[in-house]
Amino acid sequence: MKPRRGGNVPTLADVAREAGVSKMAASYALNGGRSSAGVSAETRERVLAAAERLRYRPNASARALASQRTNAIGFIANFSGEDANVYFLDVFNGIIRGATDAGQTTSVFPLNSWLEAPTRMPALCDGRVDGLVVLAPQLEDDCIAWMPTHTPMVSVHANQYARGWVNIESDDGEGAYEMVRHMLALGHRRILYVGGPETFPAANLRVDGYLRAHAEAGVVPAPDHVARAPFNVEGGKAALNNWLQHHRGEPLPEVVFGGNDAIAVGCMEALLARGLNIPRDISVAGFDHTLLARTRHMAAVRQPLYEMGRHAVEVLMQLIETHRQGLPYMGSRNVVLPVKTVLDMTLSEPRRTPLAIA
Repeated sequence: MKPRRGGNVPTLADVAREAGVSKMAASYALNGGRSSAGVSAETRERVLAAAERLRYRPNASARALASQRTNAIGFIANFSGEDANVYFLDVFNGIIRGATDAGQTTSVFPLNSWLEAPTRMPALCDGRVDGLVVLAPQLEDDCIAWMPTHTPMVSVHANQYARGWVNIESDDGEGAYEMVRHMLALGHRRILYVGGPETFPAANLRVDGYLRAHAEAGVVPAPDHVARAPFNVEGGKAALNNWLQHHRGEPLPEVVFGGNDAIAVGCMEALLARGLNIPRDISVAGFDHTLLARTRHMAAVRQPLYEMGRHAVEVLMQLIETHRQGLPYMGSRNVVLPVKTVLDMTLSEPRRTPLAIA
């Protein structure tokens, strides 16, 4: 074996010298593509044997330049706050599964706030990844002005549709509608809905579903029985405590329906701190059916979060390929996946004698 020149990492030139062929012939023999057809079988075997002896590994950047693919995708999410983001984890598990099936590596790009998006997102579209999955982006109306168009993107639960993106979401309105419809069928009439912020379209769709279920049942919601809170445990706890404080002496709601699992858990903590029993005194339900709900045996609307992440990667791979070929994407730009009502131990019929808010 001839000594290598210029360091310890074997190069294509080293392989060519070892095999006794030109650098171009070695490249043709190693690339495995159509260009290798001009290289004889004997030469190709000699080059492959030389590469094996030298433990040569092709340069990833060079191969990406030649194929116009890095075989890597990025995942962007907002990681503000200290609560464990189980919503993110369920979606991310699906993304990792989808990326593994597609033979892609995955990089996570965290944001402290979506206010960073106009500078961070264009910077990430510098060729390091073939495409991006963006989780629950909260973008301003001017995003079209700065949004890169040369990198395919798929969003999950976007607050608005950006040019060229495909958005994946669940049927939020139908999920809330079905859960409230079941609550009404159990006999509940005072259903307090503690929903997410009005800046989230999904949160508003869930309120619409709550109201639609009441309207179809011919039931008028109790006054002031829709509240709003941040999508976290502390937000749910604070919102419910505030609501109860402002309604002291009035009948206790028969059920509290949280706009997501974190809000519902916060409401549960507030109720338990007051000495109330769930569900004997008051029922609770959430939305998402993440680990927060599953470990508490909490009734919830199940979003297919894992499936949403996996499907986002499948769609992204289609976008990347059509973009590479210069073809238009013919699929739907907004994909809505069905939800399911999961009934569990925190939801039961209302108690016969209503309690008053102390």
